[in-house]
Amino acid sequence: MNLTRSLCTVVVAGALSLLVETALGQGRTRIDVRVDQPGVKISPVFYGLMTEEINHAYDGGLYGELIQNRSFRDSRTTIPHWSVWSSGSGTGAIKLENESVNGSPLGVSLRLDVASAGPSGLVGVANDGYWGVPVKPHTTYHASFYAKASGDLPLEVSIQSRDKQTSLAQAPVHRLTSEWRKYSVTLRTGSFSAITDGQFVIAAGQGGTVWFKDVSLFPPTVKGRPNGNRIDLMNMLAEMKPSFLRLPGGNYLEGDTIPDRFNWKETIGDISERPGHQGPWRYRSSDGLGLLEFLEWCEDLRMQPLLAVYAGYSLRQQHVEPGPALAPYVQDAVDEIEYVTGSAKTKWGAIRAKNGHPRPFPLTYVEIGNEDQFDRSRSYDGRFAQIFDAIKARWPKLQVIATMPVQSRKADVIDDHYYRSWTEMARDSGHYDRYARTGPKIFVGEWASIGGNPTPTFKEALGDAAWLTGLERNSDLVVMESYAPLMVNVNPGGSQWPTNLIGYDGLTSFGSPSYYVQTMFGQNTGDTVLPVAIEMANRKPAPLPAPHGAIGLGTYRTNAEYKDVEVTAGGKTLYSKDFSSGADGWSTPVGTWGVESGAFRQTSNRQDTHAAAGDATWTDYSYRVKARKISGAEGFLVLFHVRDDSNYMQWNIGGWGNTSSAIQRHEDGGLDELGEHSPTTVETDRWYDVRIDVRGTDIKCYLDGKLITEAAVTPIPPVKALYAAASSRQSDGTVYLKVVNVSKNAERAGVNLLGLSSSGLDVSAWEMTGPLAASNSVKNPKLVAPKPISIQADGSTISHEFPAYSVTVIRVRRRE
Repeated sequence: MNLTRSLCTVVVAGALSLLVETALGQGRTRIDVRVDQPGVKISPVFYGLMTEEINHAYDGGLYGELIQNRSFRDSRTTIPHWSVWSSGSGTGAIKLENESVNGSPLGVSLRLDVASAGPSGLVGVANDGYWGVPVKPHTTYHASFYAKASGDLPLEVSIQSRDKQTSLAQAPVHRLTSEWRKYSVTLRTGSFSAITDGQFVIAAGQGGTVWFKDVSLFPPTVKGRPNGNRIDLMNMLAEMKPSFLRLPGGNYLEGDTIPDRFNWKETIGDISERPGHQGPWRYRSSDGLGLLEFLEWCEDLRMQPLLAVYAGYSLRQQHVEPGPALAPYVQDAVDEIEYVTGSAKTKWGAIRAKNGHPRPFPLTYVEIGNEDQFDRSRSYDGRFAQIFDAIKARWPKLQVIATMPVQSRKADVIDDHYYRSWTEMARDSGHYDRYARTGPKIFVGEWASIGGNPTPTFKEALGDAAWLTGLERNSDLVVMESYAPLMVNVNPGGSQWPTNLIGYDGLTSFGSPSYYVQTMFGQNTGDTVLPVAIEMANRKPAPLPAPHGAIGLGTYRTNAEYKDVEVTAGGKTLYSKDFSSGADGWSTPVGTWGVESGAFRQTSNRQDTHAAAGDATWTDYSYRVKARKISGAEGFLVLFHVRDDSNYMQWNIGGWGNTSSAIQRHEDGGLDELGEHSPTTVETDRWYDVRIDVRGTDIKCYLDGKLITEAAVTPIPPVKALYAAASSRQSDGTVYLKVVNVSKNAERAGVNLLGLSSSGLDVSAWEMTGPLAASNSVKNPKLVAPKPISIQADGSTISHEFPAYSVTVIRVRRRE
């Protein structure tokens, strides 16, 4: 996914205001489930997981390693996360040196010079982990490192409290030699309260020099794997009942540059021989969670891998032309598939066996690239064809996924990505109802209702649930789906993307309300779609208000300043501000705003900064402001019809890389465009006169007195109150019904299971509801979570009041 790169294939069907149909009359809602008319088969791999290294999902997350910068390669000039440690008056110093380990090309070691340790003191190196080293009582940790010393030097390995007052576990290494060796110790903790801010220490009790390489500390892992995954997060993923894992996933596959791509051949074998690489999300990946570990992750959760292979495009618009230049990357893809699926008699299958896994892994789907629609060279069609042909020639039964529609070959599956507001997701739940069934199948490989940070609130979960009902209903076409991003470390600086399914710190993990939607749905889906019809009680749509709102200013990755704001209507001045006396009356929710030399200036490089002033009840007016770009990637954002921080319109002047302008509408986190784009480039250090006239639904935008663009405000249809999907397990007749109420009113409904025997039915049900803005957290992990409820069947009819803002799952079984 790629928020900084215009979102990932953001598909906008029109932003939505939260206008939900409400019951205004007599009558009762009816939900008919046609158990006697089974529909299409549901894909056996429908629910799955998408993963990539973002938000410290691997290092500092799922991957169990507790040492950050274990190979000392995170910086060439400093030694982040490492420091000199002492327990007494001793002194020492550390520095980086180029030094090989058993001929390894990594070539970096940490040198510790102990000047003096003192009679009872220790001097060593300490690592602070990922926001501290988390330590639990009565737990066994495994530490290892390569080391050599200038003499016969004993060491003590320990886990310490940050204040150096408590050693939580320790073990000796009795003597080092002048040759590189690997040392391993077991650290067992005793009784204490768990902490998140411990530190790992290797210390000497006498003077001398020690060199370290590849220092590692692991807590207990799933199945005791020595290079394994964190247990609580794996258990949470297992609760979702996933059938596949898209790996390595997303921008992590492409990298910012071609050298920074996921080069799978450098992620296998001994971890001390893996160089790691710079990831696209502002931090370096250790590659401890490499290709084989991904596959073992699949094995542990009984999922199948959905393998994404690098396709010759990286995010900073580097690409490889189809033909001879692409051939080495095609061979890499073929080798990778052989590593996954080949017998131990093949070249790469034998290497996998040497790495510790003789048995091949199952593989049905291979995706070529990721989000290649962002490649401005438009070379994907040719690149796809070359890789597609090589794969099909060797493995004709593999299903090959394209990241965008292609013409050169017939892809088996197309990968669609959607990131939108929760109301947009709900309104578009019927997106695939209209698709023809004659083309490629669909993989909704990344999607989410955007809102909440670092995890979604309950309102996003409602949008997710409504969207999922549409995907499940169309499972003959949509063969797979996976929410993204999957995980986020909630510590400060851990997140690079605002809305994520599962949150955690070093000790504790929690599911968002959207996570519980995934578990409720994943655990309650049959193998066959059942038709569902909803007949709502008498109701009238709420009237749509006229366009209205205050005014504002903003930027997108640009520094700019504004002055001489004036709002007039009918020959009268509604508001004026020259900023000579400050910016009182202006709210500044996003960005770094201040007044300098009589201008209102925004100086951060953030996206979508904004400030606002005026009266939200204003309707028809003329808004004027002077604007000057100081530096940055784009031009100006001039806001109007501002109702609140999430609902406003804007004229984007010099957007899209400072090439174009257009009128945009922000509505509850969603974004759409009104009218046409106009070519516009904003010059730096030049003052522009901006004017926006709004009259009813008409908008006209002028730059230096010239009409640049105009549009009409189109009404936004209301969101439906109820969404539903049903399925059955044909082997035993179990019926599953999901109902999502996105309205503010409870909905009393009769559920009719048409064609189901009315005798001997057992009904189980779970429901999740809560305040729209509620979210879960480390301190309150289940504030919004599903709870079992009691529902009785009267024959083949169920009567239930679906609460306002709720997700309900009902399971009906014949009594044995």
